Amino acid sequence: MREIQITGQGIRLGQLLKLAGVVDSGSDVKLLLAHEAVLVNGEQESRRGRQLSLGDTVLVNGEELRLVPAPPA
Repeated sequence: MREIQITGQGIRLGQLLKLAGVVDSGSDVKLLLAHEAVLVNGEQESRRGRQLSLGDTVLVNGEELRLVPAPPA
């Protein structure tokens, strides 16, 4: 499992996939969600605008990502 650090309490699924380096752009997110199974907390998700919160997990391309808080600046 790879931990992805975010500032604030949440992030959208498309933003997370870009931040994690899974995709390069928003259009890539749309294609990925249309053709690959992406699971959020164990449930299939196809909306790139899905709001995620700290502690959520995303399974994509066989890799599990978990949202954790970024250290204070």
